[in-house]
Amino acid sequence: EVQREVRDTSVLDFVPTTFVLPGDYALFVEEYRRQPNSTWILKPSARAQGKGIFLINKLSQVRKWYATQWPGAIKVNSSDAYVVSKYIQNPLLIGGKKFDLRLYVCVRSYRPLQAYKSSLCFARFCNYKYTEDEDDLDNAFVHLTNVAVQKHSDSYNENHGSKWPLESLQFYLRSNYGHERTEKLMREIDGIIVHTLKACQSVMINDRHCFELYGYDIIVDDALKPWLIEVNASPSLSATTHADRRLKFQLINDTIKCVAPKHWVSSAQKQSGAGGVPNFVSGGSSPLRETGSFTLLYDEVSQQQERLRMKREAEKSQEDRPRWSTWGSSAKVSGSSSGGGGSGMLGSHSGSRRAFSARSSFRH
Repeated sequence: EVQREVRDTSVLDFVPTTFVLPGDYALFVEEYRRQPNSTWILKPSARAQGKGIFLINKLSQVRKWYATQWPGAIKVNSSDAYVVSKYIQNPLLIGGKKFDLRLYVCVRSYRPLQAYKSSLCFARFCNYKYTEDEDDLDNAFVHLTNVAVQKHSDSYNENHGSKWPLESLQFYLRSNYGHERTEKLMREIDGIIVHTLKACQSVMINDRHCFELYGYDIIVDDALKPWLIEVNASPSLSATTHADRRLKFQLINDTIKCVAPKHWVSSAQKQSGAGGVPNFVSGGSSPLRETGSFTLLYDEVSQQQERLRMKREAEKSQEDRPRWSTWGSSAKVSGSSSGGGGSGMLGSHSGSRRAFSARSSFRH
């Protein structure tokens, strides 16, 4: 779709090189040998809150761990698999500390795709300053932004929970990098969300009675390029601070408003009876542009209508373009070639140049 519409596949370069072990072990080893000094991060696919995550920068470490994790195993359960990704070694630092972004996205439908993004986003900071020293490669307080990890640090602040609201982060970025670069970063993050949803759209089970609330984790490098770390299908809604509790409460409240607006429910009940289940997506109602903290990010129906409108305008513009006929050597017009009353070749005599209507037609 990107190739067809914008012909620029660079917009899809937002996922670090990633493999799933043990299935992709041979491919991972081959990739590692191409960049022998790189650092990789491994995470168990069936665990959360930073549990089981570690970093490696030597192939011998992986081989030793691999032999211990799957000794002679031929078949491994998916719950035992590990995801290994190229570690972003040049993250954008604020106060010398690494951070990532947590964004909440509500998907009301996959077919047609309709997604909303919440403004209740925040940045999660590490408590220790970032360093690439090998001695700190195992220090989770330096490399992992998970609140479940950072809250056990001696430097953890219980008042703000090592978090910044999105507004504070945007203010910092605009002050240090300018408005245009900050807005470009935000647009690229929105693009990441839309492309990831489109990527899995065809394999998702679509039920008009269901919705999804995702937690997107995005890290920004020192060139202000966003990278997708992971998408959480069941993001944690537990609170660690008073401000966090208010944010999560509003998020839950706004999610309910987003998937079941009051006027849609009352309208659907009138049509289907008090016990009916309204079809919020395909019921003919236009999607809300905003509801609570959620803003419409992508609506496939509207996008298709917009493409159709642009196509019709392009076709109409093509039809309205001036049409100039091409004359060959036999094309003749009436007039005088050298003052007489005979006929001459158009353009062959300099004494007779005429203006023709754009819609005039000429027959030989």
